[in-house]
Amino acid sequence: MKQSKMDTTLCEKDALQDLLDTEKLLMNYYSVALTEGSSKAFRKEILKHYSAHAETQFSVFEQMLSRGYYQVQPAAKMLLDQKTETFSKVCKQISAC
Repeated sequence: MKQSKMDTTLCEKDALQDLLDTEKLLMNYYSVALTEGSSKAFRKEILKHYSAHAETQFSVFEQMLSRGYYQVQPAAKMLLDQKTETFSKVCKQISAC
């Protein structure tokens, strides 16, 4: 069975989701390369690419958000307070060492 171009073309939402997923994956790869890099020149170059992909990822996210393709759920105040308290405790523990 032969597929036509119409059968294989991504809609805008799917194309943006694919791009967002790809940018996130690239950022993960660059993050690993950054932590494993052993020369300043290499790390500087990786950091430059990481920053560029972070900007692209955020731009795609904003486009999806503006088109209603990406729904962000606001965090409950109680959850935010819990996470803030947990983070503060960890910071105090680290400072005590």
